[in-house]
Amino acid sequence: MVMLRTPARDSVPAGGAENEEGRRPTLVSAPPAASPELMDRPRRRRTFTAADKVRILAETDRAGSGGCGAILRREGLYSSALSDWRRQRDAGAYEALKAVKRGPKRAPAHPFAAENAQLLRDNKRLTLQLRRAEAVIDIQKKVALLLGMPIPSDEAL
Repeated sequence: MVMLRTPARDSVPAGGAENEEGRRPTLVSAPPAASPELMDRPRRRRTFTAADKVRILAETDRAGSGGCGAILRREGLYSSALSDWRRQRDAGAYEALKAVKRGPKRAPAHPFAAENAQLLRDNKRLTLQLRRAEAVIDIQKKVALLLGMPIPSDEAL
C-alpha cells in the first residue's frame, strides 16, 4: 500500500483535510497481488499410453457407480474419453488406443531417394572439379604461348 505524506495535526487548515493547494489528497491503492494459484505457463496436452488407457478402463469397469467419477477426477479425464477408449477396445483395436502424433504426416521415403541425393551431390562435386581443371589447362596454354612453346589445341587432334 502506498503511504501518503500527511501534514501534522496542528498544521491542518480549518477547512478540513485539504492540502496547501486547496485540494484533498487522493489515495492510490496498491496493485493487486498475483494469485499463488495461477500457473506461470499453460499445461501441455496430456497423452496416455495404450497401457495407461487399458489400466484406467479396467479400473472403471471394476469400480461401482460412484467410483468411476472418483477415477475420472483423479486422472483428470472426461467421460467422453472413456467412451472413446471403450469403443476402440471393443473393436479390438489395441493399436488404436496408442497415442497418435499430431500434425502433418511425413510421406514415406522413396527407395531410390537416398541414392538419387548421393548421385546429385557427386555430380555437383565432379562438375566443380571439371571447371577447376579446365581453368588450370587454360592458364597452362596461355603460359606456354607466352614462353613461345605452343601447345596443340583440342581441335587439331
